[in-house]
Amino acid sequence: MASNSHQWDNCGMTITYKDAQGIAGMRIAGRLASEVLDYLTPFVKPGVTTNALDKLAHDYITQVQGAIPAPLNYTGGGNTPYPKSICTSVNHQVCHGIPNDKRLKKGDVVNIDVTVIKDGWHGDTSRMFMVGDVSIAAKRLSHITYEAMWHGIKMVKPGVHLGDIGHAIQKFAEGHGFSVVREFCGHGIGQVFHEEPQVLHYGRPGTLEKLVEGMTFTIEPMINAGKKEIKEGPEKDGWTIVTKDHSLSAQWEHTVLVTATGYEVMTLSAGSPATPAFVPAQS
Repeated sequence: MASNSHQWDNCGMTITYKDAQGIAGMRIAGRLASEVLDYLTPFVKPGVTTNALDKLAHDYITQVQGAIPAPLNYTGGGNTPYPKSICTSVNHQVCHGIPNDKRLKKGDVVNIDVTVIKDGWHGDTSRMFMVGDVSIAAKRLSHITYEAMWHGIKMVKPGVHLGDIGHAIQKFAEGHGFSVVREFCGHGIGQVFHEEPQVLHYGRPGTLEKLVEGMTFTIEPMINAGKKEIKEGPEKDGWTIVTKDHSLSAQWEHTVLVTATGYEVMTLSAGSPATPAFVPAQS
């Protein structure tokens, strides 16, 4: 779940640095979050409702994984409590779409965002899903957004600045003719859903917080096919965000740990899409 840069679990938070025990807990929570998406994959097809996907996810998280769906009843600093266990953002919805009884149809694209809590630790990840045959333009947007996320991830190592990550994502996405949403960002994560630092998906090299070993945060760019401007969705539910020009939007998300020499992606599982060839292998 993306963070609005003006709304947090509480104010005055500082960055937390995870020790070996915390890292072990984050690894488990991250893998479980990704495995929820693995589990949902065969169900994402024309005719299914996002409410049905939410029920499947809720039951899997609580009954199979023995975990807690973090979005359920989450308020995010004063909002209306989020009423579902996952976020499902369809087509021009940018983020935080609330599952409902509308059926997905062939040609739709949907981002499913999952955060689980296991033994007090959060794992947060999202993927794009193609519903049946989709347009070449939709496939391209999803593909470029996935690669943009990885251009940000591969920057991660101690001493690098958050502005370096944002710049890498922005340069790649805009170089392909797309725009980067500004109002929502990645975030620190651990025993709290949304911690510092804010992880912007645009920016200037050498600016913002310097990365230190033990930091854990999400990288989750929201990329629009049209202009970057967004607005509240017509549902007026306090959560759903859409593109202002009604263009398609895509998002991918991983939770990342800063290691002594680089990074570890904590939200990988057997069904995760392949890492792009341009990303160097991590030792």
